Amino acid sequence: MHGLGTSLTTHHTLRQDRRFRLALRLAGLVRAGHLKLTLPDGSVHCFGGHGPGPCAEVILHSPRAIRRFALGGSLGWAEAYLDGDWSSPDLRAVMGLAVANEEEWDAVLRGNALVRLVSRILHALRPNTRRGARRNIAAHYDLGNEFYAAWLDPSMTYSSAEFAASNETLEEAQARKVRNLLAAIDLRPGHSLLEIGCGWGYLAETAARDFGARVVALTLSREQHAYAMARISKAGLADRVEIRLQDWRDVKERFDRVASVEMFEAVGEAYWAPFFAALRDRLTPGGRAGLQIITIADRYFETYRRSADFIQRYVFPGGMLPSPARLREETSRAGLIWQSEAWFGQSYAETLRQWNARFQDAWPRLAPLGYGERFKRLWEYYLCYCETGFRAGWTDVGRFVLARP
Repeated sequence: MHGLGTSLTTHHTLRQDRRFRLALRLAGLVRAGHLKLTLPDGSVHCFGGHGPGPCAEVILHSPRAIRRFALGGSLGWAEAYLDGDWSSPDLRAVMGLAVANEEEWDAVLRGNALVRLVSRILHALRPNTRRGARRNIAAHYDLGNEFYAAWLDPSMTYSSAEFAASNETLEEAQARKVRNLLAAIDLRPGHSLLEIGCGWGYLAETAARDFGARVVALTLSREQHAYAMARISKAGLADRVEIRLQDWRDVKERFDRVASVEMFEAVGEAYWAPFFAALRDRLTPGGRAGLQIITIADRYFETYRRSADFIQRYVFPGGMLPSPARLREETSRAGLIWQSEAWFGQSYAETLRQWNARFQDAWPRLAPLGYGERFKRLWEYYLCYCETGFRAGWTDVGRFVLARP
């Protein structure tokens, strides 16, 4: 089918509201896959392209969704979902359909230039100064340890796992990711290790217990700090691991090794150069740093950096992804040697798929804690949105080993 393939009821609604006519016109751009669109009056309209793609279903609950999509592009469409203006029995399929029809919907997904500008300004108002970074981190990571424990794996690791087999558990793949990073920087007994952004303490615990390192681990989240402190104490490693509630800019010591897993995304573009300069200065001569960083494809970077997407507005305020090319430029400018890289973006897609499934399973236990329906829609949209980006290759995640000469 192509265009207005079928309409199971009348077009009365379409004559009443031009927004629904626009909805059908946009849906008619589908060239790959199939879309079933249900309007608020109950009318069902099916669209199909000539190419393969997902079969997706969108149920419009309010004409406001179309206006927000037309003006705000992908960000407006996300906001409409958060507010319940539309829904779908399979959100991942809807996003997959957008990927399959990227060229046809590109202009619409970008949104109005003025809306993009406003969004960018709002994003710029949350810079990662010392005070701003604490506020931005708290907005996401201080939602409560009970919340994250409900759907993360038992290691409490909130970053991409590294899968080696389809039957592997999430916890096993997370352990592999950590061990691969520590092995990549050749962490040895007696080495001093600085971890920038320690999360709930799993890497710090592993580095001290299994690799014999002395660890200083940093976080700006009070919730994470309390959890990690208790974790290290319970593991009997308090004499080898120090958990600090401290900004990376305020560390003065030098270390044999540095590790940082998906913290760089919260640094902000304005602070990339100072971050890598600090990384260089914190390493002893010949020291190595292992960084796990999410990147955005080079071809999207300039457009991305001139606006603010759904993640930056609603999930990680102040956040910014580098492109692979920009990452190399910044490390070179800081005088660091790029030793190796390893990419595993599809492992991230699988990690996110499992997180979403675990989040949905945990929701009946989370709802009574005061997390509302809009909060639930935000998190399921965020997890699907990120999974889609990794599956499409728009984003990737890499492990990078850098050395100080």
